[in-house]
Amino acid sequence: MGDLLVFVLSGLVSGALYALLATGLVLSYSASGLFNFAHGATAYLCALTFYELHSGLGWPAVPAALLVVFVLAPGLGWALDRLMFRRLARVGETAQIVATIGLLVALPAGGLWAVELLADAGAPVKPAENQFGLPGVGPSPAVSWQLADGVGIDSDQLITWVVTALVAVALWVLMRHTRLGLRLRAAVDNRSLTELRGISADRLSSVAWMIASGLAGLAGVLATPLLGLSAHDFTLFLFVSATAAVIGRFASVPLAFAGGLGLGVLQNLVAGYASFAEDITGLRTAVPFLILFGGLLVLTRRARTAGTAAGDAPPVDHLAGASWLRRWGGWAAGAVLLGTAFYTVTTPFWSGLLAQGLAIALVFMSFTVVTGLGAMVSLAQATFVTGAALVAGLLMSRGWPFVAALAVGTCVAALLGALVALPALRLGGRSLALATLALAFLADQVLFQLRWLRNGDAGWSIPRPVFGPVDLSDDRALGVALVVLVAAVAAGLSALRNSPSGRAMLAVRSAPAAAMASGVSVLRTKLLMFTLSAGLAGFGGVLYASYNTRITATDFTAMTGLVWLAVVVAAGVRRPQYAVVAGLVFAVAPRLLADYVTESAHLPVILFGLAGLALANDPDGYCAAVPVRWARRRAAGTGRVGAKRADGAARAAGAGQADGVARADEAERADGVARADEAERADGVARADGATQADGPADRAAADPAGRTGPTGISAVPRPGPGPGSGAPVPGPRPVSATAEARPALELRGVTAGYDGGLVLHGVDLVVRRGEIVAVLGPNGAGKSTACKVAAGLLPAGGGSVFVAGRDATRDGPVRRSRAGVLLAPEGRGIFPALTIEENLALYLRDADARTGVYDRFPRLGERRGVAAGSLSGGEQQMLALAPLLQRPPEVLIADEPSLGLAPRVVEEVYALLTELRGAGTALLLVEEKAAGILGVADTVAYLSQGRVSWCGPRAEVEADRLTEAYLGMAT
Repeated sequence: MGDLLVFVLSGLVSGALYALLATGLVLSYSASGLFNFAHGATAYLCALTFYELHSGLGWPAVPAALLVVFVLAPGLGWALDRLMFRRLARVGETAQIVATIGLLVALPAGGLWAVELLADAGAPVKPAENQFGLPGVGPSPAVSWQLADGVGIDSDQLITWVVTALVAVALWVLMRHTRLGLRLRAAVDNRSLTELRGISADRLSSVAWMIASGLAGLAGVLATPLLGLSAHDFTLFLFVSATAAVIGRFASVPLAFAGGLGLGVLQNLVAGYASFAEDITGLRTAVPFLILFGGLLVLTRRARTAGTAAGDAPPVDHLAGASWLRRWGGWAAGAVLLGTAFYTVTTPFWSGLLAQGLAIALVFMSFTVVTGLGAMVSLAQATFVTGAALVAGLLMSRGWPFVAALAVGTCVAALLGALVALPALRLGGRSLALATLALAFLADQVLFQLRWLRNGDAGWSIPRPVFGPVDLSDDRALGVALVVLVAAVAAGLSALRNSPSGRAMLAVRSAPAAAMASGVSVLRTKLLMFTLSAGLAGFGGVLYASYNTRITATDFTAMTGLVWLAVVVAAGVRRPQYAVVAGLVFAVAPRLLADYVTESAHLPVILFGLAGLALANDPDGYCAAVPVRWARRRAAGTGRVGAKRADGAARAAGAGQADGVARADEAERADGVARADEAERADGVARADGATQADGPADRAAADPAGRTGPTGISAVPRPGPGPGSGAPVPGPRPVSATAEARPALELRGVTAGYDGGLVLHGVDLVVRRGEIVAVLGPNGAGKSTACKVAAGLLPAGGGSVFVAGRDATRDGPVRRSRAGVLLAPEGRGIFPALTIEENLALYLRDADARTGVYDRFPRLGERRGVAAGSLSGGEQQMLALAPLLQRPPEVLIADEPSLGLAPRVVEEVYALLTELRGAGTALLLVEEKAAGILGVADTVAYLSQGRVSWCGPRAEVEADRLTEAYLGMAT
């Protein structure tokens, strides 16, 4: 019993640290969608700062800890969010993973380099790298208490428990009983809807990152006596705590916190009572990674893939269709020059360095297959390298020739890749990355600890081969041979990309469901990519080990693979030639920095890490960004030349035709079409003025900030076209309702917008005034939802302007639009499903009396106020979305298909609520695909077809045959 209590108490110490780290992971992921692989590096940096302040500079422990936890850590989280994480949230998941891995590499190295610089400057800092047995916040040495026979605790453990308990209570109060916590949970539930309610998701993200970094800093300070100052141990601690985040499904803070505590206890119990582990070297320390891998398999479910596409679409290939010489001429010339340089200009030292870069480039090209083609982030590539090299060294020690040992080592790596892929491929994104990393740590601590495989600390000798007169022990000969091999592998990967198998791989990457529907086996294709990538990594690993002439089990650890991934993806992972550049940079850059900048070993690591951070700006890597920028400059130069030529031609034409055809044509247009159009507009304005008893031109000018005039709800620039019911090119005006004001509440002028460079809206004009319902009808795909998003600020307008109450709000985002009174009820219910009815109302109505008014009006909502909104029926959810608006009517309500999926009786209730809002003075822009119900409440109707307003006019002028023609493109 005493042993059990000891295991539980000591497990609660590590469990408390896991809980703190896991809570921070969940908070930051929930607020921004980023899984921060550098969370443990933040904890290490804070622990390092605490150690230097306390032990180096002599600060008291408590003030030093408070400074680190409440100032340094939150400040670091805020700065990283502003500088990096916000931009990363808008790029693909591969770039997100690699960028945070780059941060994981750079932060510890940056802290250690700063300590070196301070020491060189004479500051009283202490050596920091891999220091152990350090003092914590409590007394030093720690005070111990004996609870029972063989059971005791010390002051460091007690402080950890007490602080963790206080943090748990504080987090519970924050998340459940404060408005900030309510907003954070709302952002977790639906980030875009949070912004549509006038709450800045970016600010919430900053707060979440500050809290998460503060928790990491607290864990780092508390863990200093336990872990010392080992960046490796802190990183391992993070990945173990990721299991607790998985238990919380990356969303639940309480579950993640409880999971962390339980994980620490379970880890100790398994290590203490699993007698079978005694016979397997390293298994006890590998238990957390077994739990992590099992937790990912059991608790993680992949999202539905039907109808989705890749989030990191490839960049435009500006050389598509170009000749072979233009595409590959530069690379071929570079290979020839590099091969020639080995025997002409390079010294033996630089020949060896370049050969090393080419050898590691073969390993780097394995990332091109699994990540570039497959969009799968594998963090186990170093495992395949080590496994293949150890097997090859073992066989060569038994007398096998180099080529045979290389072939077997490559096959073993491919087999190991298949074994890793089979259980892991059911995962995706960050879960796949974590699973492969867990398996890599398992291989480091269990597989590569087998004595017959590792041959102790000495490892295996891998002598360079001799092929007849070619002796590869000469770095120059090895370099030339590697140039040929690298060129052959790059050509092979390029041929694979353009082959049917490569197209199948790209199809699986982009749209798995569509690929499956086309007869492509998604699982088999992914398994093929994983196996091919692992085999290529093993092939390159044996050659890389032969360059060093020896391999040990610790040469290429899982952490080494993280640095490799950051370097390759930062250069460009989609093309094999970019991996070659990454290999040469990886080999040459440290030496150049040592010769010309500093001899510190930390600066190259920092730069390699920062290269990963650059993915926030160039998600496809700096090599891929170069041709894109060149193409843009060429296009800009061509555009300027074309403009100058056109301007010169226009001037010449103007000079030659000043008194001829051009002026006659201009006069004809001015006297003909323009006068007819002016007469029509003047007649329309006169009739409108007579109907509305307007006071004069001044009033009409006030109706439009630009001084234009137009009937209520009709485009400010009338569009010609078939008008349903009227047959006239331009619909006739109608009297302004008594509730309408002169100035439009919302106006879209010539708006163009789209997605990823493709336009959906082509010059849309709409005007909505106070106390008016404008119904926008049109078939599916006409651009109705896009128009709603542009009006609400969710989607920026590519051209044209958006005015809110006469003010140009084109550049305003959804938060500013919402605060200006523009509210969007998006398609599919504008509620937060995970929040209760009361919490949904509280986000919009801070006053309890206002919420009581909602419950009085809708008793059914009052009866279920503590129920999660996601459990309501469709009609109840729509009522919940619209009900608070009656208590605080917005200036403008944009409702995107408010009747979608509702029963006819509920639709009538929804339309009654919308009519009530109109009576309160709200301007309503209602988008519907079904015209029958909305025509009963609309004042003005606009038809949207292929991104253009094809007709706009009063509801009274809508006729059934014209409606059919507008929807189906044919008359009845």
